[in-house]
Amino acid sequence: MSDLFSSLADETAQKARPLADRLRPQSLAEVCGQDHLTGADGTLTRMIATGTLGSMIFWGPPGTGKTTVARLLAGDTDLAFEQISAIFSGVADLKKVFEAARARRMSGKQTLLFVDEIHRFNRAQQDSFLPVMEDGTVILVGATTENPSFELNAALLSRARVLTFNALDETALLQLLDRAEAAEGRALPVDEDARRSLLRMADGDGRAVLTLAEEIWRAAREGETFDAEALQAVVQRRAPVYDKGQDGHYNLISALHKSVRGSDPDAALYYLCRMFDAGEDPLYIGRRLVRMASEDIGLADPQALVVANAAKDAYDYLGSPEGELALAEACVYIATAPKSNALYTAYKAASSAAREHGSLLPPKHILNAPTRLMKDEGYGAGYEYDHDAPDAFSGQDYFPEKMGRRTFYDPPERGFERDLRKRLDYWAKLRAERGGDER
Repeated sequence: MSDLFSSLADETAQKARPLADRLRPQSLAEVCGQDHLTGADGTLTRMIATGTLGSMIFWGPPGTGKTTVARLLAGDTDLAFEQISAIFSGVADLKKVFEAARARRMSGKQTLLFVDEIHRFNRAQQDSFLPVMEDGTVILVGATTENPSFELNAALLSRARVLTFNALDETALLQLLDRAEAAEGRALPVDEDARRSLLRMADGDGRAVLTLAEEIWRAAREGETFDAEALQAVVQRRAPVYDKGQDGHYNLISALHKSVRGSDPDAALYYLCRMFDAGEDPLYIGRRLVRMASEDIGLADPQALVVANAAKDAYDYLGSPEGELALAEACVYIATAPKSNALYTAYKAASSAAREHGSLLPPKHILNAPTRLMKDEGYGAGYEYDHDAPDAFSGQDYFPEKMGRRTFYDPPERGFERDLRKRLDYWAKLRAERGGDER
């Protein structure tokens, strides 16, 4: 009788577990979407085959299998598995884990220590792993959703190999849904459009697609099939994976900037809308568009800066949702404008020269002489008023004497800068004719 009750209890407990937990892979071969790591020729598969497992950092989005793979690695290499979370653990917890690992090592058993959210540990806590990694007390496997280059100490990174986990593609997500339907013994009550919508909602997160599937089964009445519209009503849309202070933010603004610089208005609009959809502050985007206009277009189209700044002000005036269209207009304008970084390059070169040469006095002939003493010292002597010169150009040298003439701004033959190039070449010719140095 007790066996019957135990069996019923086990069955109830099994059904109570979330679907994502019940379908957790039992071998590396079952892991979806990470063939470069767990496939027949994957990095981790090769490590296991050679028996040389070292410390690693698993870097990737949520729901891509980082925790599962770490647990499977320990099983495949006969290592003791210890798991902690940097969110809930402190120095005292780390000391206990290290002591337990040392005791195991004394008895001939190594420990694979899996640290979830390892980037949450501060510098001192991260440094505490170094001695136990070096003496072989633990094989560290840290998991992070943030860029290790920015969030982890260089000393820790030098002792661990970074392995990247990819967001699950459509094939991998569909594979998970197939497994879920097999485990449940019933099809997901959605049509094809709703199924595709479900995949978009999951946004590359395997855990999310299984959780959403579970919610659909709970919500569906007998014989009911959801279309895409009904699905959105039943399952609240999952926000895209995007943290305005973290990698998602920097990745998308970088993609937007590169698309504008690459004169691809369609890609630029796509990333602009991705950022809007993720809840980015439109005024932040407006400020970045202003920066792009001055950095990547400059004087090739002086109107670009005017349009970008006007769009930022228009959003500030209109607010959402009308103001976003003004930003989209500026985005397309600067993406299709002629490109030049001549102004940006000139500014950097001039800044470098200013720092290099310190406080050199400008040539005295272009300095004002409001006092008798300054006139006696030669201030203002020999200055030629350009408007009185032929072509309103005197050709005088305005650089400090000890520095000599320099050329910082070198406009290309593109856009409005084509006209500026002609002007500068003409002035260089006049300067040479009048005895000054050529540019």
